[in-house]
Amino acid sequence: MYMEEFNNTMLTNVPGMASMIKHAGRAMVERKICGSIVYTETVVVALGGSAPRTYTTSKHALVGLVQLACSELGAHGIRVNCISPFGVTTPLACNLKGTVLKPAHIAEAALFLASDEVDGGFTENLDLGS
Repeated sequence: MYMEEFNNTMLTNVPGMASMIKHAGRAMVERKICGSIVYTETVVVALGGSAPRTYTTSKHALVGLVQLACSELGAHGIRVNCISPFGVTTPLACNLKGTVLKPAHIAEAALFLASDEVDGGFTENLDLGS
């Protein structure tokens, strides 16, 4: 049963994002478009043991995918980032006390990651031996 659940979770969470990065990256490279690919991840990649193991494993696979895409697409002036929000204001989380993350906060992070301010010139000086 565990392997069936594992395979189903991986097939649900990983291929779609891999396809998006592949096709967006290819289109940007072919058109010589420098820019950023930003997607929303989950906080479970930073909080071990906070979610079912199959879900957590699939989300770690996506972080690895982003790291790989960074090294491949960075040479073309394309940054790849993910945002890992936690406790977003939804009906489920409305009863939480203290500061609560709002969807606007995630949008602001995405805008920052998509801006030229985030790079600091690192990818311009990156030599990956290619």
